[in-house]
Amino acid sequence: MALARGRRADRRIDYWPGFVDALSTLLLTFMFLLSVFVLAQFLLGREISGKDEVLNRLNAQINELTQLLALEKSNNQDAQDQLINLQASLSAMESEKSRLEALLAQGAGAGEAANARAAALSGELAAERQISQRALSQVEILNQQIAALRKQIAALEDALEASEEKDRESNAKIADLGRRLNVALAQRVQELNRYRSDFFGRLREILSDRENIRIVGDRFVFQSEVLFPTGSDEINEAGQVEMKKLASAIIELQREIPPEINWVLRVDGHTDDRPLSGTGRYRDNWELSTARATSVVKFLIANGVPPNRLVAAGFGEYQPLDTADSDEARDKNRRIELKLTER
Repeated sequence: MALARGRRADRRIDYWPGFVDALSTLLLTFMFLLSVFVLAQFLLGREISGKDEVLNRLNAQINELTQLLALEKSNNQDAQDQLINLQASLSAMESEKSRLEALLAQGAGAGEAANARAAALSGELAAERQISQRALSQVEILNQQIAALRKQIAALEDALEASEEKDRESNAKIADLGRRLNVALAQRVQELNRYRSDFFGRLREILSDRENIRIVGDRFVFQSEVLFPTGSDEINEAGQVEMKKLASAIIELQREIPPEINWVLRVDGHTDDRPLSGTGRYRDNWELSTARATSVVKFLIANGVPPNRLVAAGFGEYQPLDTADSDEARDKNRRIELKLTER
């Protein structure tokens, strides 16, 4: 009976080796899967390395698991403890795997977003490069235009300097011509004064020393009573005799004065300050003085004096010789003046 029990006891099945084998197989399978997972994670980590902080954490966890597996291999002697630890680790790894897969999915989405953003940035950079190239081209064109403008400005400055030099030379010539002209005019004035003196001397001789014909300054003066009746512009007979003498003297003088002296004999009519009635031929002293001067000029022209050498002017009562309120002053102010002058 004891032997039979012993045999039955020896026949008791030892499940531990099978359990160990199963555990070893499970470990190998797990190791294979883990290796595949690690390899996949490694390859995926190489693809998205540096793009997201999550991948760095994943690599750190994979390294930690690798160290744990190495520790499990070195401690196979305590299989049961290792099995418990592995079971716990497996459970943790499954949850971690789920979490990592979620993280990987997020990482993949972030990678795609990063790739899209990188592509967009590349497009923007390309557009900016094109804009920069266009800007550089425009700057180059502007630089060329500025250089051309500077050349034009330099040419204009040279032309302006040359023009200013010509102006200085012209001004110097004008100043010299002005001085020469002034000298020539002074000489002509002196000549004209000499001819005027000769002319007045001849008039004095031919018209005799009548009290009502005299020289006042540079003018030869006829009192109006010598030439005109009161209030009239028609030269009387005595006046015509005197004017013919005057015409002869002017014609003789014309032959002597050089042609380059542009002289004229100005005939000025003057009245006294008594106003006209306004009912006669002339409304006022302006018209009367002008008409008398014009009559003298026309008479001289009729007696051979060139018209271009005569000028008629009327001054009314506004240029008196004597401002006294007397008949003598008024008689003196009614006059015809002859002045030899340049035109």
